[in-house]
Amino acid sequence: MVFESFVAARGDQLLRTAYLLTRDQMLAEDLLQTSLAKAWMSWGRISSSPEAYVRKILVNTYSSWWRRRWNGEQPHADVPDSPVADPAVDSSEDRLDLWEALGRLPKRQRATVVLRFYEGLSEAETAELLGCSLGTVKSQTSKALAKLRIDPALTPTEEVDR
Repeated sequence: MVFESFVAARGDQLLRTAYLLTRDQMLAEDLLQTSLAKAWMSWGRISSSPEAYVRKILVNTYSSWWRRRWNGEQPHADVPDSPVADPAVDSSEDRLDLWEALGRLPKRQRATVVLRFYEGLSEAETAELLGCSLGTVKSQTSKALAKLRIDPALTPTEEVDR
């Protein structure tokens, strides 16, 4: 497959993956551009499954970015007020709540959730992309889902339960 046609055909999907990993449009575009530049340099050696190859470059580049960079979080003495749930919340607000909850996950846990549930990869494929063991993917996914279950933005209030 020609590199340009591959990018035209799969670029939007890869950008979505990058966006889900970084949670920032500009960083996602930078991540995808960096990953595609790396893939382009070795495009002639890719014999099969170019999408998996580029996705692995994307995830590895993202991993090297978050290992290297300080994420700018500052601890605070006061815990912010939890949001009040509105019983008339529509699906777009639900998606926003889920998106914010995903953003509160540690980056490795977020990567496993994105790859497993947004990209539909198996545990083995996710482990291969992240360069870790199958058990690590399972434990990181389990921890991420446990955190999402107790996230205040996603837990229903008593009024909504009634």
